[in-house]
Amino acid sequence: MPGRQYTHPDVLTTGVTEGWADPQTDPTRIDWPPRQAAALIAFEVVDGRPLNPCAPTGIRYGRNELGHWGEQVCADAIPTAWDEDGHRWIVMVERADGHGWALPGGKADPGEEPTATAIRELAEETGLVLGEHNALWVALPARVVPDPRQSDEAWMVTVPVRAHMGTMHRADLPALVGADDAKRAEWVRADTYNDLVHHIAGYGGRVFAAHRQMLADILDACPEGGSR
Repeated sequence: MPGRQYTHPDVLTTGVTEGWADPQTDPTRIDWPPRQAAALIAFEVVDGRPLNPCAPTGIRYGRNELGHWGEQVCADAIPTAWDEDGHRWIVMVERADGHGWALPGGKADPGEEPTATAIRELAEETGLVLGEHNALWVALPARVVPDPRQSDEAWMVTVPVRAHMGTMHRADLPALVGADDAKRAEWVRADTYNDLVHHIAGYGGRVFAAHRQMLADILDACPEGGSR
């Protein structure tokens, strides 16, 4: 077959035994209509093989580092707060896999709503517990993200879920502890996306490639409440 083909060995070994990868190695044997019907973003199946809505990715066949053939649904939590000086702060985590600083988030469990996924992943990765009624959670439209682990046949769709916590003194921002898939969690100043990038660089890091455009779109839009 023409085009680059690659599936990371972990997908076919630990991915299957740990349950995060489809055990089926041939996508043409998958029953695609139910997956297409349940997809958050429509995608085509060509000759029995799923096609990433944002292809080409550079890897035409196989799953690269992702386990799920086709769309994998995720949610990302976006907790923010203003401080007493009018600066916006956002929760970010340093990923343990070396892909940089990202929003807390991860894959949705079967049947799990995106907001529930965001709440769960936020607690697991940072220790910050925000129940559905403790903050104003707003689920934004789903979007395909340019995950560096994707391929033309395996990709991530995420639902960004915002939780604005209002205004508080900087010293009162809730404590965070990196855990699970995060080796570090911090409140990072983010008046704009460029401001976020600057402060992440101060930690010696970079923003996760899959979240750059999403964060730029969200942080550079109108702030909550329309003023500081």
